[in-house]
Amino acid sequence: MTTLPRPELALSADEARRIALRAQGLLGAPDRRAGVRGVLRHLGAVQLDTISVLARSHELVPYARLGAVGRKTVESAYWKDAHAFEYWSHAACLLPVEEWPHFAFRRRAYRDRPHWNHQLPEGAYEQVIKQLRTEGPLTATELGGAKRTSDWWDWSGAKVAVERALMYGEVVCVERRGWKRVYDLAERAIPGRLLHDELDDAECVRRLVRLAGESLGVGTRADIADYHRLKAEQVDAVIADSGLVPVTVEGWGKPAWADPVAVATPPRGRHRTTLLSPFDSLIWDRARTGRIFGFTHRLEAYVPKPKRVYGYFAMPVLAGGRLVGRVDPAREGDTLVARQVALEGPKAVPAVASALVQAASWVGVMDIRVERVDSPELRDALVREVPRAVVAALR
Repeated sequence: MTTLPRPELALSADEARRIALRAQGLLGAPDRRAGVRGVLRHLGAVQLDTISVLARSHELVPYARLGAVGRKTVESAYWKDAHAFEYWSHAACLLPVEEWPHFAFRRRAYRDRPHWNHQLPEGAYEQVIKQLRTEGPLTATELGGAKRTSDWWDWSGAKVAVERALMYGEVVCVERRGWKRVYDLAERAIPGRLLHDELDDAECVRRLVRLAGESLGVGTRADIADYHRLKAEQVDAVIADSGLVPVTVEGWGKPAWADPVAVATPPRGRHRTTLLSPFDSLIWDRARTGRIFGFTHRLEAYVPKPKRVYGYFAMPVLAGGRLVGRVDPAREGDTLVARQVALEGPKAVPAVASALVQAASWVGVMDIRVERVDSPELRDALVREVPRAVVAALR
């Protein structure tokens, strides 16, 4: 058993919260020169998801940190010039291409996996590789069809094969076209200096633990493991020599680890006021979100409508370094509709109004309509505040 050093630094709950916000790029001046690529590099992973309300989640993440960056600019920043690759991290994520070697441990694990949910037809794998070599990049449809039937999970042989090749690292998703993955051979898509699996599992995991600690600022073992979906025992094996330092955090009740650079410099600067995707890395870990912000949140898109509490795609509102409410948004023509709003109190009204106005401007709609507010006595105040937020935004 590894003997871990005793924590020498104690953080208050407020210090931990501010460190986490800065580490996630939501406290202090945004690095606009580095842009979307800088956000991806800073966070280490940006989660992808099929749901699109105001925009898709991987667009909402840089918007929350940089403001109204163009949506075409976001896509280009991710995919152009082999800057990123898509792989399994916290979930399906965009990852900085320079981290390709550090996911070798996961590619090896997939290659050694004895059982799969989908049967791979004989010869399908070789056919997909041959077709990509001669005709690629291609979608699964262009490779011979994505599905056998209309059933959600009934993949065709070509789709099974190309997804297996992606997990093995022989194939890479080089862009999303109409939300369909576009596949190409890794030997063409990944820069040659990075295209290797030479690092052993311990070195790969040590790097991802360090990156997770830097992206979180401070976290428990469970927080750090969850960031790239590592196993607890994997984290335990390397954390002592990961470069992270042990700390205690007021009220956490469990040992924590921090980025030494983050704890050496007190977090200062302007807080972002913004809507957050439920898949944003600041809040994708619901237990951590509750511990840091005292805020309970869950995605209800897959909850039957009668059982939803906050709405289909309720987006938390960040303001002043706190989570002050939720908005379930929709678009109807040139109108942003706040179908359901939950406020953490009257003081949240101006912040939620500002977040709505900024989001409407970003997606190019002119009007905002507030429907249900969970505290009915605050609805009129929110409706009155929206025009004031528009005026403030125009100054």
